[in-house]
Amino acid sequence: MSDNLYDLLASRFPADRTRHAFRPPGAPAVSYGEFEGLTARAAAALRARSVQPGDRVALQVEKSIEAVVIYLATLRVGAVFLPLNAAYTAAEVAYFLEDAEPAVFVQDAQAFLREAADLPPDLQVEPRAADDLAAIIYTSGTTGRSKGAMLTHGALAANALALHEAWGFSPDDVLLHALPIFHVHGLFVALHCAFLSGCPMVWLNRFDEAAVLAGLSGSTVMMGVPTFYTRLLAQPGLTREATAHMRLFVSGSAPLLESAFEAFEGRTGHRILERYGMSEAVIITTNPLAGERKPGSVGFPLPGVDLRIGGGEETGVIEIRGPSVFSGYWRMPEKTAEEFTADGFFITGDVGRLDPDGRLWISGRAKDLIISGGYNVYPKEVEVLLDEEPGVRASAVIGVPHPDFGEGVVAVVEGQGDEAAMIAALRSRLAGYKTPKRVVFVDALPRNAMGKIQKALLRQTYGDLFR
Repeated sequence: MSDNLYDLLASRFPADRTRHAFRPPGAPAVSYGEFEGLTARAAAALRARSVQPGDRVALQVEKSIEAVVIYLATLRVGAVFLPLNAAYTAAEVAYFLEDAEPAVFVQDAQAFLREAADLPPDLQVEPRAADDLAAIIYTSGTTGRSKGAMLTHGALAANALALHEAWGFSPDDVLLHALPIFHVHGLFVALHCAFLSGCPMVWLNRFDEAAVLAGLSGSTVMMGVPTFYTRLLAQPGLTREATAHMRLFVSGSAPLLESAFEAFEGRTGHRILERYGMSEAVIITTNPLAGERKPGSVGFPLPGVDLRIGGGEETGVIEIRGPSVFSGYWRMPEKTAEEFTADGFFITGDVGRLDPDGRLWISGRAKDLIISGGYNVYPKEVEVLLDEEPGVRASAVIGVPHPDFGEGVVAVVEGQGDEAAMIAALRSRLAGYKTPKRVVFVDALPRNAMGKIQKALLRQTYGDLFR
């Protein structure tokens, strides 16, 4: 029996193929039957271009249903899907193409499907083993060149099935999909849960507050990044009435502020379910569907995931082992070896702790750890207090070179305030070595497409602050 991920997903499509798969506002809905037919013709187009099992198929397009068709067509022919952010420059794309050597590079999904429309559908699904590659997801590359995380058919299937059960998906659900699909969150987490349920998706090509609020009335589940929720909180239309049809809001890809969690519950009555994941393992932990969702915690490991804190300390680098962990970095055997322990745990680079209940609390990235005067400063601890200060919309705490302390703690604040007063307020609540020596106010913190604050850019920008 084949372990091709496409076979698993298609086996859960509804028996009534006239049921909607995609409902794009203002455009005709696409049924599961139509979608399945499009993937078969796109598979024929890939085979017409001599794509073989194991070849890479790169895609750099704006979000569209056609892009999802090409993703599943790639699985059908046994090739390896390589999604690229549409915002990448030509120079950035050149690196990925040289590194991955794709057999096909698609930059116009609509044109590709127009070409495929003239071909008879190819109904064959290439047999694949569980450890065969299904996708390569390039990491952001904030510290050196981007690395291609290799995800197998088995890894993606295991994660999809675990999430489908953990979050209680059923054919009665309707997923509001407003995420980009060049990243694991929108591409794997959201799409796979919907496909395994055979349920419809309200399909938004980008996040738009008005469109999301309008879509909530016909949806039951929404997945988003924290900026989605903070932007919704700025809308008067976010009310209990507007979200009465919803059963679940999920947040991930970046930390959700406790203040946003509490404000969202106050406005809607819904407690956002926060989870933790990364390109190398998709989703690792989740707050419970039924049970207490604690703001600031990312919950418990998924079934089958072994999670530990390295170094034997209460707080340390998170290490994981389990069925959805990636198989290594593309063409980087030395880097792969560095990132795994002798007993097979992947060293995530994220710093956290496990409480007595087994819940995970994340402090930040190991590379963001600040060592000031020989003492460790975890930015998250300072940021939580900063975010409570009046006038602060968001904050990022970084370490920059300091002549006396090695690194000086600097807070970059999105918002307005008085530097001296804010430092004094923090000094009353933090040890002296943790208290920022400078506070810089900005209109907007730099973020990547998934809403993560780009601390490497901040360290570069403010690197001369103490010189």
